[in-house]
Amino acid sequence: MIDAILFDVGNVLVQWDPRHLYRKLLPDEGAVETFLSEVCTLEWHFAHDQGVSFEANAAPLKKQHPAHAELIDLWGERYLEMSPGEVPGISAVMDRVESAGLAFHGLTNMPSSIYPILTKAFAPVARLETVVVSGDEKVCKPDPEIFHLAVARMGTDPARTLYVDDSLVNAEAAENVGLIPHHFMSADRLAAHLGRLGVFGET
Repeated sequence: MIDAILFDVGNVLVQWDPRHLYRKLLPDEGAVETFLSEVCTLEWHFAHDQGVSFEANAAPLKKQHPAHAELIDLWGERYLEMSPGEVPGISAVMDRVESAGLAFHGLTNMPSSIYPILTKAFAPVARLETVVVSGDEKVCKPDPEIFHLAVARMGTDPARTLYVDDSLVNAEAAENVGLIPHHFMSADRLAAHLGRLGVFGET
Protein backbone atom coordinates (compact mmCIF):
# COMPACT_ATOMS: atom_id res chain seq x y z
CA MET A 1 0.00 0.00 0.00
CA ILE A 2 2.92 2.39 0.59
CA ASP A 3 6.30 2.91 -1.06
CA ALA A 4 7.87 5.51 1.21
CA ILE A 5 7.73 7.15 4.62
CA LEU A 6 8.05 10.89 5.09
CA PHE A 7 9.25 11.52 8.64
CA ASP A 8 9.08 14.55 10.85
CA VAL A 9 12.33 14.72 12.85
CA GLY A 10 11.77 16.28 16.27
CA ASN A 11 10.15 13.83 18.70
CA VAL A 12 9.72 11.27 15.93
CA LEU A 13 13.33 10.39 15.10
CA VAL A 14 15.14 12.51 17.70
CA GLN A 15 13.98 13.64 21.12
CA TRP A 16 13.63 17.41 21.42
CA ASP A 17 12.68 19.50 24.44
CA PRO A 18 14.31 22.76 25.61
CA ARG A 19 13.89 21.54 29.19
CA HIS A 20 16.78 19.11 28.66
CA LEU A 21 19.11 22.11 28.28
CA TYR A 22 17.63 24.53 30.78
CA ARG A 23 17.42 22.00 33.58
CA LYS A 24 21.22 22.16 33.53
CA LEU A 25 21.22 25.94 33.76
CA LEU A 26 18.41 26.88 36.13
CA PRO A 27 18.03 25.95 39.81
CA ASP A 28 14.77 24.01 39.76
CA GLU A 29 11.83 22.87 37.64
CA GLY A 30 9.78 25.92 38.53
CA ALA A 31 12.47 28.24 37.21
CA VAL A 32 12.71 26.21 34.01
CA GLU A 33 8.97 26.38 33.40
CA THR A 34 8.87 30.11 34.11
CA PHE A 35 11.76 30.80 31.74
CA LEU A 36 10.24 28.73 28.93
CA SER A 37 6.78 30.20 29.35
CA GLU A 38 7.80 33.84 29.78
CA VAL A 39 11.13 34.34 28.00
CA CYS A 40 12.23 31.71 25.45
CA THR A 41 8.76 30.54 24.47
CA LEU A 42 7.88 28.13 21.68
CA GLU A 43 6.18 31.04 19.90
CA TRP A 44 9.49 32.93 19.98
CA HIS A 45 11.35 29.83 18.80
CA PHE A 46 9.01 29.42 15.81
CA ALA A 47 10.85 32.26 14.07
CA HIS A 48 13.96 30.03 13.95
CA ASP A 49 11.95 27.40 12.10
CA GLN A 50 10.87 30.13 9.67
CA GLY A 51 14.49 30.93 8.84
CA VAL A 52 15.36 33.74 11.28
CA SER A 53 18.87 33.29 12.70
CA PHE A 54 19.42 32.66 16.39
CA GLU A 55 21.35 35.92 16.68
CA ALA A 56 18.70 38.06 14.99
CA ASN A 57 15.88 36.49 16.98
CA ALA A 58 17.74 36.80 20.27
CA ALA A 59 18.58 40.49 19.98
CA PRO A 60 15.14 42.00 20.73
CA LEU A 61 14.42 39.37 23.38
CA LYS A 62 17.64 40.24 25.23
CA LYS A 63 16.62 43.90 25.27
CA GLN A 64 13.27 42.88 26.73
CA HIS A 65 14.84 40.50 29.28
CA PRO A 66 18.41 41.78 29.90
CA ALA A 67 18.81 39.69 33.05
CA HIS A 68 18.39 36.56 30.95
CA ALA A 69 20.63 37.59 28.04
CA GLU A 70 23.15 34.78 28.57
CA LEU A 71 20.44 32.13 28.87
CA ILE A 72 18.78 33.41 25.70
CA ASP A 73 22.04 33.14 23.74
CA LEU A 74 22.54 29.58 24.95
CA TRP A 75 19.37 28.53 23.11
CA GLY A 76 21.32 28.68 19.88
CA GLU A 77 24.80 27.95 21.22
CA ARG A 78 23.81 24.73 23.02
CA TYR A 79 20.79 23.73 20.94
CA LEU A 80 21.95 20.15 20.52
CA GLU A 81 21.61 19.60 24.27
CA MET A 82 17.86 19.86 23.80
CA SER A 83 18.10 16.50 22.02
CA PRO A 84 19.46 13.87 24.43
CA GLY A 85 19.01 10.93 22.08
CA GLU A 86 16.98 9.28 19.38
CA VAL A 87 13.36 8.40 20.03
CA PRO A 88 13.24 4.97 21.71
CA GLY A 89 12.63 2.14 19.29
CA ILE A 90 12.65 4.20 16.10
CA SER A 91 15.88 2.70 14.70
CA ALA A 92 14.47 -0.81 15.04
CA VAL A 93 11.32 0.20 13.17
CA MET A 94 13.41 1.83 10.43
CA ASP A 95 15.48 -1.36 10.12
CA ARG A 96 12.31 -3.40 9.52
CA VAL A 97 10.97 -0.87 7.03
CA GLU A 98 14.27 -0.71 5.15
CA SER A 99 14.26 -4.50 4.87
CA ALA A 100 10.81 -4.20 3.30
CA GLY A 101 12.26 -1.94 0.61
CA LEU A 102 10.67 1.40 1.48
CA ALA A 103 12.41 4.76 1.12
CA PHE A 104 12.87 7.27 3.96
CA HIS A 105 12.42 11.02 3.53
CA GLY A 106 12.14 13.98 5.90
CA LEU A 107 10.00 17.08 6.39
CA THR A 108 10.84 19.12 9.46
CA ASN A 109 10.21 22.46 11.07
CA MET A 110 13.77 23.22 12.10
CA PRO A 111 16.39 26.01 11.99
CA SER A 112 18.60 25.77 8.90
CA SER A 113 21.81 25.53 10.90
CA ILE A 114 20.62 22.64 13.06
CA TYR A 115 19.69 19.96 10.54
CA PRO A 116 23.30 19.24 9.40
CA ILE A 117 24.33 18.88 13.06
CA LEU A 118 21.55 16.39 13.77
CA THR A 119 22.49 14.42 10.67
CA LYS A 120 25.99 13.91 12.07
CA ALA A 121 24.80 13.23 15.62
CA PHE A 122 21.89 10.82 15.09
CA ALA A 123 21.79 7.77 12.82
CA PRO A 124 18.01 7.86 12.14
CA VAL A 125 18.32 11.36 10.70
CA ALA A 126 21.28 10.38 8.51
CA ARG A 127 19.13 7.65 6.92
CA LEU A 128 16.76 10.16 5.30
CA GLU A 129 17.09 10.69 1.56
CA THR A 130 15.19 13.78 0.39
CA VAL A 131 14.77 16.23 3.28
CA VAL A 132 12.85 19.52 3.33
CA VAL A 133 13.81 21.85 6.19
CA SER A 134 11.48 24.76 7.00
CA GLY A 135 14.34 27.09 7.91
CA ASP A 136 15.73 26.68 4.37
CA GLU A 137 12.37 27.21 2.69
CA LYS A 138 11.06 30.01 4.95
CA VAL A 139 7.75 28.21 5.27
CA CYS A 140 6.60 25.89 8.05
CA LYS A 141 4.16 23.10 8.63
CA PRO A 142 1.17 23.04 8.65
CA ASP A 143 1.26 25.31 5.58
CA PRO A 144 0.24 23.14 2.58
CA GLU A 145 3.02 24.72 0.52
CA ILE A 146 5.78 22.88 2.35
CA PHE A 147 3.99 19.53 2.00
CA HIS A 148 3.57 20.07 -1.75
CA LEU A 149 7.26 20.98 -1.96
CA ALA A 150 8.26 17.77 -0.18
CA VAL A 151 6.08 15.63 -2.43
CA ALA A 152 7.55 17.24 -5.55
CA ARG A 153 11.12 16.70 -4.39
CA MET A 154 10.57 13.10 -3.26
CA GLY A 155 8.96 12.18 -6.56
CA THR A 156 6.71 9.71 -4.75
CA ASP A 157 2.97 9.16 -5.06
CA PRO A 158 1.48 10.93 -2.01
CA ALA A 159 -1.29 8.34 -1.89
CA ARG A 160 1.43 5.71 -1.33
CA THR A 161 3.51 7.75 1.13
CA LEU A 162 3.02 7.60 4.91
CA TYR A 163 3.61 10.90 6.70
CA VAL A 164 4.67 10.55 10.35
CA ASP A 165 4.47 13.53 12.75
CA ASP A 166 4.00 13.94 16.51
CA SER A 167 1.77 16.97 15.83
CA LEU A 168 -1.84 16.06 15.09
CA VAL A 169 -2.31 19.39 13.31
CA ASN A 170 0.57 18.59 10.95
CA ALA A 171 -0.66 15.04 10.36
CA GLU A 172 -4.08 16.39 9.42
CA ALA A 173 -2.47 18.96 7.10
CA ALA A 174 -0.57 16.14 5.38
CA GLU A 175 -3.80 14.22 4.87
CA ASN A 176 -5.35 17.29 3.27
CA VAL A 177 -2.66 17.27 0.55
CA GLY A 178 -3.11 13.56 -0.15
CA LEU A 179 -0.52 11.88 2.07
CA ILE A 180 -1.42 9.01 4.40
CA PRO A 181 -1.16 10.44 7.94
CA HIS A 182 0.21 8.87 11.10
CA HIS A 183 0.02 10.80 14.35
CA PHE A 184 3.19 9.57 16.08
CA MET A 185 2.97 8.61 19.74
CA SER A 186 5.53 5.79 19.96
CA ALA A 187 7.66 3.55 17.78
CA ASP A 188 5.52 0.57 18.75
CA ARG A 189 2.35 2.27 17.55
CA LEU A 190 4.04 3.25 14.30
CA ALA A 191 5.15 -0.36 13.77
CA ALA A 192 1.60 -1.55 14.39
CA HIS A 193 0.25 0.92 11.81
CA LEU A 194 2.87 -0.19 9.29
CA GLY A 195 1.83 -3.77 9.94
CA ARG A 196 -1.79 -2.92 9.21
CA LEU A 197 -0.66 -1.27 5.97
CA GLY A 198 1.01 -4.53 4.95
CA VAL A 199 4.57 -3.24 5.04
CA PHE A 200 5.83 -6.26 6.96
CA GLY A 201 3.73 -8.78 5.08
CA GLU A 202 1.15 -8.81 7.87
CA THR A 203 -2.59 -8.56 7.51
